[in-house]
Amino acid sequence: MTVPEPQPVELAVTPPLRLRGQVFDASRPAVMAIINRTSDSFYGGNRHADLDSAKRALDAAVRCGADIVDVGGVRAGQQGAPVSADEEVARVLPFLEHARGAYPDLVLSLDTWRSEVAAAAQPCGLDLVNDTWAGHDPELVVVAASIGAGVVCSHTGGLPPRTDPDKVSYGVDRLDVVRDVLRTLGDGARRAEQAGIPAERILVDPTLDFGKTTAHSLEVLRHTADVAQLGYPVLQALSRKDFVGESLGLEADERLEGSLAATAVAAWLGATVFRAHDVLATRRVVDMVAVIRGDRDPVRQVRGR
Repeated sequence: MTVPEPQPVELAVTPPLRLRGQVFDASRPAVMAIINRTSDSFYGGNRHADLDSAKRALDAAVRCGADIVDVGGVRAGQQGAPVSADEEVARVLPFLEHARGAYPDLVLSLDTWRSEVAAAAQPCGLDLVNDTWAGHDPELVVVAASIGAGVVCSHTGGLPPRTDPDKVSYGVDRLDVVRDVLRTLGDGARRAEQAGIPAERILVDPTLDFGKTTAHSLEVLRHTADVAQLGYPVLQALSRKDFVGESLGLEADERLEGSLAATAVAAWLGATVFRAHDVLATRRVVDMVAVIRGDRDPVRQVRGR
């Protein structure tokens, strides 16, 4: 029997993300903690309509190792109540003001599709605008550039904000959804650069569940390395999503393990930023994958010595 010669493991590596003087890359993956200033989030464990509750969630996220905190004031799906731009500002601004005062070095992200909401947050020292609705408001990227913030470019299959997918199709080839994701994210990133946002502050997010069936989301997840080939840091927002629930037949409050499995796969394939409800567990998973990949050293190495 011929023993095969070991071959180098080819792993996707994306450029570093630079925000608020910090650098995140394969050796230092970032955990983005989710804080929803809503009473109707799909996951009951992250409903912080009360400001004091949101402040406690912020403190807990930082203690557990969050690098970025992403606050949102509107439920993503259409099941939630209507929220005006003024109400959205009233929900997120007091939190951002508190967070910036309490944690001057923390990277702050705002989950919104509205340019007027992002503009209102400028005095808080906003670092990132998380546009989960793929440039629906074309002025949003312009505002992000004007206030010196980075931006998350997303993919929704062309659906407008707060639209749940229904009878979604990208073609007969199972890879058509991946092609659409790559095209949309590439176009969004180029628009961001044209607006004046440096590439090192642009994230691309395949945005699983949004405008996708579970089969679509799983296919796109398998092709995270292709998303990394676009040449921008990759954000994966996997936490407790429906594609995890449908894969395992579980409700949102039982999807932790499935979310972590998806997180480990995405990290292995080149994603470096992870939006998560469960910060400590996600922190440990992405740090462990970074060590397995060889991007960072173990904290200690004494066994067998």
